[in-house]
Amino acid sequence: MISKKTLKKRLWKFWKVVDRMKICHLTSVHSGLDTRIVIKECQSLAKVEHDVTYIVPNEENRTEYGVKIVGVPSNSRHPIQRIRKTTRAVFEAAKSENADVYHFHDPELIPIGLKLKKLGKKVIYDVHEDVPEQILSKQWIPKKARRLMSKGFASYEKKASGKFDAVVTATPYIAEKFRVYNQNTVTIHNYPILSELMDEDHSSDISASGDTGKVVYLGGIYRLRGIIEMINSIERVNQIRNTHLILGGSFAPPTLRDEVEQLPGWKYVDYRGFLSRVEVKRALSDSHVGLVLLHPEPRFVVSLPIKMFEYMSAGLPVIASNFPLWKEIVEDNDCGICVDPLDEEEISRAILELLDDPERCIRLGENGRRAVADKYNWKKESERLIQLYNNLN
Repeated sequence: MISKKTLKKRLWKFWKVVDRMKICHLTSVHSGLDTRIVIKECQSLAKVEHDVTYIVPNEENRTEYGVKIVGVPSNSRHPIQRIRKTTRAVFEAAKSENADVYHFHDPELIPIGLKLKKLGKKVIYDVHEDVPEQILSKQWIPKKARRLMSKGFASYEKKASGKFDAVVTATPYIAEKFRVYNQNTVTIHNYPILSELMDEDHSSDISASGDTGKVVYLGGIYRLRGIIEMINSIERVNQIRNTHLILGGSFAPPTLRDEVEQLPGWKYVDYRGFLSRVEVKRALSDSHVGLVLLHPEPRFVVSLPIKMFEYMSAGLPVIASNFPLWKEIVEDNDCGICVDPLDEEEISRAILELLDDPERCIRLGENGRRAVADKYNWKKESERLIQLYNNLN
């Protein structure tokens, strides 16, 4: 039996900050209030009294969530220009901070990470996606060059990663690859912050609210993330019952918006633009079913999309792509339906199946919320992140 005194000492040893470190997170791509970087990782480190700075393009200097945000100018629209110019500005700002630990979030910042290592700094590479696989579907890269670039980058990333003090990955699949290059590789899942999106007054009971039912998609709006199929499916559903798609996020490329607005189903879309976290919660509260219908690209098939877990956290049943990993999560927790993301008829049938059965909607939504509370939440991930930093000392 462990005494209270011994238990207290063990907990303090885990949580205490051995030395208050000056930590600097870097990006040349993400936003000033990126959920994973700022609201989760940086805020968690600031809460245990580290001095945390976030260097990010085109943001005003300020402090939010206990994190000092430092903006650098970036007017580059094309990826090649950004890689050349913005990364240079990020590096100069990073040197000025003179931090103890640098934690960068974009593959194009690998050269910056190597330069910081030469300056005697501790450096962490945060790998959000499988970049060699991602290159294979980059529209701005000529198709004939993609495979060669993918192999070349994979080789470069492998050599560079072994020189960093740690590698953080968003999924176990990516971690398996990097652990071969760097033994200090840790998976930090991008799970929701417990309670952030939970609305106790929200109910998926469509019949009780008198609503005809709304489905929602929030996130990057790309062709490969299923925007065409979602809009076409909503049109099919509206041939049977009145339903709307709440859509939040930014189009990429921006011209894609012009294309989808010409689709017949667009008249059933409630487009709300890029949403703040408060607006995300409101959109989820207004909805009854969450959609995450990414195409079967290799990098998506092994991903763990944050939006799926956010829908679950908000008590929404999900309609998700039928990838084996996703099916395991959705079916084992009985929190939604998995479909072929390229089959608009199957998608529309799943939407109707849920909207026509309010009691099932409520049950699946409650199951998803319970699963997030039990295992798919940020609390345990933040503990793993803090431990990683403590081990750097």
